[in-house]
Parts: sequence; structure tokens; C-alpha cells
Amino acid sequence: MAGRCRAWALVPMGLLVGLLAGGAPSALAAESAVVLLYHRFDDDRIPALNTTTEQLAAHLAEFKSGGHTVLPLAEVVEAMAQGRALPDKAVSLTVDEDSATFVRRAWPLLRKAGVPVTLAVATDEVDRGGPDGLSWNQLRDLAQAGVAIASQGAARLRMAKASPDAVAADLAKARERFLQELGRVPEIFVWPWGEASADSMRLVRQAGYKVAFGQHSGAAWAKADPTYLPRFAATAAYGEPDRIRLALRALPLPVTDITPADPLVRANPPAFGFTLAEEIPGIDGLACFASHQGQVRVERLGPRVEVRMSKPLPQGRVRLNCTVATLEGRWRWFGWQFVVP
Repeated sequence: MAGRCRAWALVPMGLLVGLLAGGAPSALAAESAVVLLYHRFDDDRIPALNTTTEQLAAHLAEFKSGGHTVLPLAEVVEAMAQGRALPDKAVSLTVDEDSATFVRRAWPLLRKAGVPVTLAVATDEVDRGGPDGLSWNQLRDLAQAGVAIASQGAARLRMAKASPDAVAADLAKARERFLQELGRVPEIFVWPWGEASADSMRLVRQAGYKVAFGQHSGAAWAKADPTYLPRFAATAAYGEPDRIRLALRALPLPVTDITPADPLVRANPPAFGFTLAEEIPGIDGLACFASHQGQVRVERLGPRVEVRMSKPLPQGRVRLNCTVATLEGRWRWFGWQFVVP
């Protein structure tokens, strides 16, 4: 998490003030939503994964004061699939991990505020139990109270690096446990560690999941690949007021024809590129930042954008953020996470 490229921190202060002030809705707002990612609450053992309840309370206040519509993630997914318009500044909340801190610290605030949330769990971790996790009984109670349950598979597998047989077996095991304990299989998948590959994306589709969310930044766009949608982190420094306001007002940078489409890196550095799906006012201001290098070179030929990194990507996860300011004072944002074996 700490390695995420902070493109937002590189904005000149004058422009940042204008962006935070908001502006007129864009047509892309009806096709998109911002999905926030949380992990643990008031648990500083891993600071990068922690959101304090003070930060969460501030986020809830921002939803109201900023004119945001908080929707269940399943409702956002359904609207995108059916081509129905979403409200401007639509937002959904997700929590990864079956951490007991969710029940102890976050859920009371969310329940009181009437804010829907989706909790993504790995079934092996629930089966193991322990004081730091949630039990199946607790998950059933949460589901009864309105918390949506999403899947992270069985073993929180690093699916980009696992064999297809291992991924398929993990998904099948999770399916069986969800059926046994909750009576149904979630329709939303969350990539463990945000790590996906073309092979694992195919297997997640075959397993029947409607959508899958990663851990790269950006607004989820209805016309993007539904098996690799972005979420903005809302933990640690990413949960601070200015950054949250910036993320909540984000619009998608509408891109298609991503190459290579596989997040698992085969050639390092990858010759990465994408095509703009429509004309973007102010596109000359497009800038891309990689977490291992900082700002990288961008070449454009008409709607085609080529991103050229001069340094090989280090082993592990590397994130890329491409952003451009809108004429209405918001950001269009495209994010990607590479997995380097």
C-alpha cells in the first residue's frame, strides 16, 4: 500500500484547490462510481492497512456534505451491467479481510449512518477462526443485518502467480464453503492482494462471478473489463481528508484496447498502452506516474496513448496512475496494477 504512486500529491496547490472545489457533472458520471477500499479499523499493527474510526467518521461526513450518493456495490454493478444511469458522485464501500475490527469499530458507525458496505472474505480464514477474525455465525448475522458478502476465494491465493489448476481448485473450495455456510455464492469477487492475470480472470468469469475488483486506483467505469475494476484505498494516508475528497470526485478516464491486457508482466518493462474511447477535453495535460519510477513518458498518436517506462518493474506489485484534470475541476483517472513474478 505504501508503494502506491501518489499522483495526487504532485498536483500544483492552486489546481488542487480548484479540483477539490468540485464542478459541473460530466456525462461519464452516469457510467461510473467510486469504490472505496478499507481493510482494518483502529488496528495499527500494520499501519498501511489501518483506517481510524476518526477517519471513517470524517468520510461519512464527507459523503453527506459533498453530495455523494452511497449505494450498495451490487446495485452499482447491476446498473453498469444493464446500462442504467448512476447518480453523479456515486460511491460504494468495500472492506477486505474478515477482521474482527470491522464488527467492533466500523460496523457500528456504518449501521448508525445507514451506509451500505460489502465485506470480502476468504473462506479458509473464516474456517480457521481466532480472536482477530470473524466466524461464520458473525458473517450470517452481518448478512442478515444488510452487509453484503463478497469472495476472496478460499486461501487468499496469489492468483496471478498460481497455476490455473490451483486457482480453479481454490475457487471451487470457496464456492462449496459459501454454499454450506451462507446458502449462496457471492456474485462479486475481490482479487486477493489486488493481483490478477489473464488466466485467473478467465477462471473467475467461468466460476460465475459478475465482477471482480482489484486494488488499483480509479473510478469504476461501466465499459471497462468487469473482471478488473479499480478501487481507491481509504487507509492510512489515503484516508486523509484532501485525498478522500479528490478520490470521491474522480471520473473514469475512458480507455479501451489496453495492451498488454494481462496484468501479469511477461516482458519487463512492459510496452504499455491504451486507446481513449472518446475525445477528452484537455487531454494534452495527461500525465502518468509509476510507483517504481515516478512520472513516466507518455506518447500520443490520435486517441492512442503509449506509456514508456525507462526502468524495469521490481518484483511484486507495481501501480500505474494516469490522470488528467477535467474542465469542470475534477480528475479523470485510469489506474493499473502490474504483477511482476
